[in-house]
Amino acid sequence: MHFPFGSEHQEPIDERHLLHFSYYVNKVVPDSFKRPYLIKITSDWCFTCIHIEPVWKEVVEELEGLGIGIGVVHAGYERRLARHLGAHSTPSIVGVINGKVSFFHNAVVPENLRQFVENLLPGNLVEKVTNKNYVQFLSGWQQENKPHVLLFDKMPVIPLPFKLTAFAHRDSFLFGYVYVGSRGAEEMTGQYNVNVYVPTILIFKEYINKPTDVIEAPHTKKEVINDFISQNKYLLATRLTNQKLFQELCPVKRSHRQRKYCVILLIPEATKSSQAFEAFLSFAQANSQDTLRFMHVYSNRQPEFANAFLPDSETFRGKSAVSVFERRNMGGRVVYKTLEDPWTGSENDKFILLSYLEQLRKDSTLLSSEAVLPDLIDELAPIFLVRWFVTAFSYISDWLEDLYYNNWREMIPLLSLAFSALFVLFGTFIIQAFCDSNYDRESKNPDKKKAQETTEKTVSSFTRENTSKNPRKGFVEVTELTDVTYTSNLVRLRPGHMNVVLILSNSTKTSLLQKFALEVYMFTGSSCLHFSFLSLDKHREWLEYLLEFAQDAAPIPNQYDKHFLERDYTGYVLALNGHKKYFCLFKPQRAVEEEEALGASDVDPSLPPGESRGQAGSLASKPIKGKLSKLSLWMERLLEGSLQRFYIPSWPELD
Repeated sequence: MHFPFGSEHQEPIDERHLLHFSYYVNKVVPDSFKRPYLIKITSDWCFTCIHIEPVWKEVVEELEGLGIGIGVVHAGYERRLARHLGAHSTPSIVGVINGKVSFFHNAVVPENLRQFVENLLPGNLVEKVTNKNYVQFLSGWQQENKPHVLLFDKMPVIPLPFKLTAFAHRDSFLFGYVYVGSRGAEEMTGQYNVNVYVPTILIFKEYINKPTDVIEAPHTKKEVINDFISQNKYLLATRLTNQKLFQELCPVKRSHRQRKYCVILLIPEATKSSQAFEAFLSFAQANSQDTLRFMHVYSNRQPEFANAFLPDSETFRGKSAVSVFERRNMGGRVVYKTLEDPWTGSENDKFILLSYLEQLRKDSTLLSSEAVLPDLIDELAPIFLVRWFVTAFSYISDWLEDLYYNNWREMIPLLSLAFSALFVLFGTFIIQAFCDSNYDRESKNPDKKKAQETTEKTVSSFTRENTSKNPRKGFVEVTELTDVTYTSNLVRLRPGHMNVVLILSNSTKTSLLQKFALEVYMFTGSSCLHFSFLSLDKHREWLEYLLEFAQDAAPIPNQYDKHFLERDYTGYVLALNGHKKYFCLFKPQRAVEEEEALGASDVDPSLPPGESRGQAGSLASKPIKGKLSKLSLWMERLLEGSLQRFYIPSWPELD
């Protein structure tokens, strides 16, 4: 039994459309800007390829007759081309249009393939025209500078062959479709004398009341229709808007038989609808010949180009002029003759121009002037931002489609790397958010720190572990803050942990530590609180440096303060957050009263020195342990996060 799996048994239709890489790049891709291509990727020993072959053959015979390009790629022999198209399995079917590859993903049936090819075409190729908008559509030649093509047919949907024709000529024409069965279509069919029983194509130029050319195409071949449309590529008097259009309308003289004379109207834009332009347009319609090309240009939009034909600019300032010229080379050299008087569109002007053109057919030396024309400014070019946006949108759309359908296997390493980087960044962000979110907000809004301290993150960093105040031990572990323990107990303290430091002196050490232990004993159940004490006799300068950042503390005395040696900081308690670099301050009641007394003696120098010293002496008579009588309440507020925080740029060294 014989099974036709090998390439030597390929269908004749496939052999006729086999593609190679060089042919695809040099022929198919450029041609895809004029017509779409349908390409099948196949291989040997492909059972599915054999299964879809009848459907493929049927669709190819139909679409090829409409002018659609067909191609077949053998993945076994053209691996480079298969990879270039993004085909990683066989069979695969792709469409190519405007150099862009699109994959077919539906069931291989004739209807789906036809719809796939139709979807490749842009959606705005053909405009539906009715009796309400046909005047506006046909009048668009003034803005678009193109002829308009209308198809009258009895099909409710726009035929695919007409869409393909519109795609091939989209740069030179605007296409519209009229469904003769729609309401109000009789107005158009009657005005233009259209036979509603056969498809009819009408071409309109500057005059919308009467078509320039008509063809009835019930079974006309596509080549005939393309020739019919190509013969009407330009308006009667096309406006020059760019250099490319100028070179197409006025080709360089190659031989005597190819000689073409160009008649140009130089007219200000504001007077285009005047009699001068209408007269020039009617003259062009009446004298249309293969050897004559009529055109016009806005002299205010193309001043350098227009001034090349006007030797005496004052004579034609603000007026229209007509010149006849012939191009001699690609460098812009022309020979020309400008009519002596401005063009007003009168019968005399028409007679003078007609006489001159008749003499020119006999004697080409009448073009006595020479000039080098500058390149025309592209008036219809989009601005840079629009071009950039369109290009970026097209690139992103192609990339997403390529990622989703075509080359996802090749994108796996890149996607893996991207997701890994996102995971690491996300994890880092979450960790950093727990640590620094409050600090960042408070540092940016120092006036709102107190309100922000009650936020959810503040509560979560302290109160979750401190809701239970049951002591973990039967004692309070209090360590001395020295230069040895300074780094571990403060500078490198873990995030979320705080060190509660008692300030004492050698003389008050025993009594204050006992009272401090009693006040904080109920808070030892929290694992994020640590307790220490600092000797005021050893580290007074370190403490005074910190207190300078306490916004509501009394000014720290300096060396010129006479009460410098009398300042007593014993009983002060600092809650230090080493990670976020802030502290909370507890001042005993005695210290507040002492500051008030010292301040009063400084402010009012009339008081006797003995009186102020007597007040301080009476304060000193109070028990030392009473300084910490309200510490437990302060600890409650610390755990609630309602205490004021004082931030410092960095922790000073502890000498």
